[in-house]
Amino acid sequence: MSPPPPINLTVIRQGGNQSSPLLYGIMFEEMDHSGDGGIHGNLLINNGFQGADPNLTGYKAIGSVEISESPEHPLSAAIKSTLSVSVRADAKGFVGFANTGYNGIPVMNATYTTSFYMCGDYTGHVMIRLVGSESGIVYAARNISVRSTSKRFQLHEATFDARASLVAENEWQVLFDAGKARGHPLRFGLVQLFPPTFNDRVNGLRKDIAQPVADLKPSFLRFPGGNNLEGLTIDSRWKWNETIGQLIDRPGRPSDWHYPNTDALGLDEYLYWCEDMGMEPLLSVWDGKSYGRIVSGDEMQPYLQDILDELEYLLGPNTTHYGSLRAKNGHSEPWTIRYIEIGNEDDYSGGCDTYPDRLVQTYDTIHGVYPNITLIADNIEEWCLPENPLPGLWHDYHYYRSADDLVKMFNLWDNQPRDSPILVGEYGCREDKSPEGVFFSTMKMACGEAVHMIGLERNSDVVRMAAYAPLLQHFGYTQWSPTLLGFDSHPNSLTLSTSYYVQRMFSTNRGNTVHPVHSSAPFDPVYWVATSNATAYQIKLANYGSQNQTLNIRVPGVGRGHLEMLSGPRDVANLPHNVSIEPVVSEVKSGKFGFPVEVPSWGVAVLVVIVSGAE
Repeated sequence: MSPPPPINLTVIRQGGNQSSPLLYGIMFEEMDHSGDGGIHGNLLINNGFQGADPNLTGYKAIGSVEISESPEHPLSAAIKSTLSVSVRADAKGFVGFANTGYNGIPVMNATYTTSFYMCGDYTGHVMIRLVGSESGIVYAARNISVRSTSKRFQLHEATFDARASLVAENEWQVLFDAGKARGHPLRFGLVQLFPPTFNDRVNGLRKDIAQPVADLKPSFLRFPGGNNLEGLTIDSRWKWNETIGQLIDRPGRPSDWHYPNTDALGLDEYLYWCEDMGMEPLLSVWDGKSYGRIVSGDEMQPYLQDILDELEYLLGPNTTHYGSLRAKNGHSEPWTIRYIEIGNEDDYSGGCDTYPDRLVQTYDTIHGVYPNITLIADNIEEWCLPENPLPGLWHDYHYYRSADDLVKMFNLWDNQPRDSPILVGEYGCREDKSPEGVFFSTMKMACGEAVHMIGLERNSDVVRMAAYAPLLQHFGYTQWSPTLLGFDSHPNSLTLSTSYYVQRMFSTNRGNTVHPVHSSAPFDPVYWVATSNATAYQIKLANYGSQNQTLNIRVPGVGRGHLEMLSGPRDVANLPHNVSIEPVVSEVKSGKFGFPVEVPSWGVAVLVVIVSGAE
């Protein structure tokens, strides 16, 4: 087969449209243990015995002791169960218990912070260790002196330096003198172990996982879901007021993904996440729909008031009831909330009969107090929306498609009315042949996403925000895949997908103006979009085909540039612990016919050309 002729592209300075500065963001919900056991820093599983049936998951006895879950001895009104440790008569030396984490504990060359509550008569040393579960190698140890009584729980905290383990099979141990503890049980609650956190936040994000998320330079965070907002029942919905304040006061909840949520990653933590990564918060509020029951009409009133209470907590001055609570919890100034989505996927889960009523009630309630907040409907379907459009309302559209179908949707937004803004709150490539998904996207899948993203960017005057989903997965607990990046407890387990690299290439090379492009060939198999800002032009390219393609790209009034290229075999993916495809950056020079660019089959590229005189 002869090679295809070169494609000539000429970027036109005049004309075009403005590009949304918020276009590329992220969506997060607790699933795949992406929060608990993932980006949230605590490495210990089942640490508050939350959920419907917590049992002893993650715990084991060390030495001649008996351990049990003890609901008879709650730590607080929220943390209703603790660990009871009873020393047997034959016990000698130091004994205790271990927590084995989320399929192990990652042990790095780092300083760890640990804490636990303890109750029971004991005066002496308590030894805290990180130990290989199979090897017995001690990677870190710290002795602390305690004077514990059976009258109340006391908090104990410590830090220690660890040396790296080469395996995932590690555990956190608490040991005490058997002779001093024999005859009366000791009880432990809300155990925690944190590696270094992003921006050194207390109760923060794991730095090693948060950093590649920050490297995406996302413009917004949509939270707390997603399905995880809604609840399997009304009572198990995400309740903002049970995710704030001290962890000892957060009861957690059964999640929609069938494991307990600790809610240690709560409302304020989401907003600190936004603050630390420079993201716009996109808050979703519960709209009356759970997976067990839907409320509407007059039944909505207490839940509408709950939304107003949440917004007072977020936006109210310190003189208000909930604003003062926010200040007490550590954030004296109001948060900034400019975007709120009302519900999640009513069109996919049987909510459309009542969503128009619930949407109007929620819209009126929020705008009655906060008229400048942009409100977003959770779907785009006419049959699922009010007959009379609501002023200023945006619409959210979610879709997961095969690579071929995403490419067919390339021009989906070309004819969208320009006064009807869109949030693409969730999208991504899933291959139908794998109902449970695959761990990560192949090069073809990532290229299909890139084609679709070029379509989004060409229309980013109306598609204001878009987020690939889901964001994260713990490989040992995968319920939905692919995701952008994954990890487990093995060292160096962080695995970035081909989709991750496409997102990073596009998000970190943004313009504020979308330019017309004259071309010598139509779209397919090569797709492109050209943008610019004050310092550079950005030309994004995707070759959704089996032949290499040559392009000559003319950009007006420019100097030097560089090319970032992601390419690989069509059906190859980056797999857990095995990254084979990464982008490559090279310098490029303009020739007689412009900048020559060779895009391999199933390749994605970004050409960045610095405007003459720009630094």
